[in-house]
Amino acid sequence: MPALATLPAPPPANAKMNRLKSEEEEEYWNSSKCKAFTFEDDDQLSQLKESKRAVNSLRDFVDDDDDEQGKYSWTGEPVGSITWSIKETASSSRSTAEVRNLESTKGQNGNASYPFSRQASTYSISSLFKGRSKSGSFQALSDSILDTTARSFAPELRKPKGEYQDYSGDWSMEDTIKRMQKGKVYSLERFRSLTDKLALLDEAVRLHDGNVITAVLIFLKRTLSREILFRELEYRQVALRHFMHFLKEVGEQQLLLDLLRFLERTDELALTKYREQLSIQNAEERRDFLKTKCLGLPFSAEDGVHVQDHYTLLERQIIIEANDKHVEASGHDEIFRKHPRKTSILFMPLVTTLFYSCLYHYTEGEGTFSSPANLRKTFKIPEKLFVLTALAARAKLKDWHTVDTLLTTKNWLGYAKKRAPIGFHRVVEILQRNGAPVQVLQDYVQLVEDVDIRLTLATKYKCHNVVIDTYKDLKDRHQLMVYRCKVDRNSPEEEKIDILLKNTQIRWKN
Repeated sequence: MPALATLPAPPPANAKMNRLKSEEEEEYWNSSKCKAFTFEDDDQLSQLKESKRAVNSLRDFVDDDDDEQGKYSWTGEPVGSITWSIKETASSSRSTAEVRNLESTKGQNGNASYPFSRQASTYSISSLFKGRSKSGSFQALSDSILDTTARSFAPELRKPKGEYQDYSGDWSMEDTIKRMQKGKVYSLERFRSLTDKLALLDEAVRLHDGNVITAVLIFLKRTLSREILFRELEYRQVALRHFMHFLKEVGEQQLLLDLLRFLERTDELALTKYREQLSIQNAEERRDFLKTKCLGLPFSAEDGVHVQDHYTLLERQIIIEANDKHVEASGHDEIFRKHPRKTSILFMPLVTTLFYSCLYHYTEGEGTFSSPANLRKTFKIPEKLFVLTALAARAKLKDWHTVDTLLTTKNWLGYAKKRAPIGFHRVVEILQRNGAPVQVLQDYVQLVEDVDIRLTLATKYKCHNVVIDTYKDLKDRHQLMVYRCKVDRNSPEEEKIDILLKNTQIRWKN
C-alpha cells in the first residue's frame, strides 16, 4: 500500500490576514498620487526648490508692519487697534486662568485627563522682536513680564556707549560745560590744577550762562584759598560780579567784606557792613550797632550824613516810644484816649515820625525831642514836606483852626496872609479827603489862582459862592444864568445870582 504523502499544514488565519493587509497597502501606495522622493528624479528636485523659494518669500509678509491694516475682528474693531488689543489681552488672561484651573484639578484628581488638548504656542520668531503673537495681538510689557507661561527668547541688547559715559565722569572741559547747561550729571573733581579750574571758569563766562558760572564759582570757592580766588577774580569782572551777588544771596557777609577789602572798594565795603543792621530786630541793639560799627566806616560825605541821621532818628524814636507808651497806659492824655496808637514808632521813616509827632505832640515846644519843630530843625526837613505832613495830621484830627494857623503867615509889616507852599488846590483835596465842611473848603478854593481849576473844584465840591463870584469877576452873564439853573430854588445862592443879573453897573461881556 503506497505511503501517503504528508500534506503541508494550512497557514494560520493571522498570517493570511497579514498578507492580505500588506497587499492592500502596497496597492494603495502604488495607486497614490503622493510619490516618494528620489534624488534621480529631476522633476521632484525642481519642485523642492520652488517650495523652498515660496517658503522664503513668506518672510517678507511676516516682517511687513502694514499686513494688518485691512483686517477686522468679529466685533468690528481693526486688528491691532487699542480696543482690540485690550480685548485680546483679556481673553488671553482668561484662557490662561482656565488652563491653570484645569492643571490644579488634574493635580487633585490624580490621573484625570484634560477635556481638551493644549493650545499651540501663539508666538513666532518674528513676534518675539515685534511684541505680538501669530494671531496679531500685541502684548503689553507688564503682561509679558507677569505671564509665566510665555517665554521671551529675545537677546539682551547692550546700552549705547553714551549712556555708560554718563556715569563714568571722563569728560572733557567742553563736554562738562555742555552737560551743566543741559542739566545732566557732571563732576568737577577731575579738574584739580589751578590752570584747569581757571580755564573751566573762562569757558563758563564765554558761554554767558549765569547758572554755570555760579556753579563753577562755588567749586572754586571750595577748592581754592581766599587769596588765590580773590586775586584771579580781580581780573575777571563778570565772574566777580556773579560771585559777589552769590555771597549777598546766601548771606556770607564776612567773606564778602573780605573780598571788598581785598579789592579796596571802601564805599561798597561800608554799605555792605551798614546793611547788616537790617537783620537786628531789637531797637537798642540796632542803635548800638549803628553807633559802634557803622559811624566810623569810610562812607562818602553824603552817605555819612544819612547814616548819622539814621542813628539820631532811632535814638529819638526809642525815647518817644518809651514816653508815649507810659502816657497811653496811664490814660491821662485826652488825645491818646480819642485816637489810640495803632503801632509802634520804632524803625519808622523820618516822614512817618514827623506825622506821628504832628498828630500827638504838635503843641509841644521846640526843646523836646518829640516836638515837630525840633524834628524839622534837627533833620533839616524842607518847608513843603513839613507843611504837607502837618496838614495831613491836623486834618485827620479835624482841627480846622490849627490848619488855618498853619497856612497863615505874616509879612514884615505884620499883615496876615494865607500861604500854601504845596498849592491851595492840594490843600483843598487834603481837607475834603478828611471830611472838611463846605464853609472851610470854600475859604481855600477861592484862593486857587488858576481860574479853570478854581471853577472845577468849586463845582465839584459845591462851593456855590465861589462859582458865582468867579463868573461875576469874569463878567460872564451867560454862564451865570446857566449856573442859576443848577442851584436850589429860592435858595440864598439863587437870590444872589438874581441880584447880580439885575445890577446895571456891571458891564457884562455877553
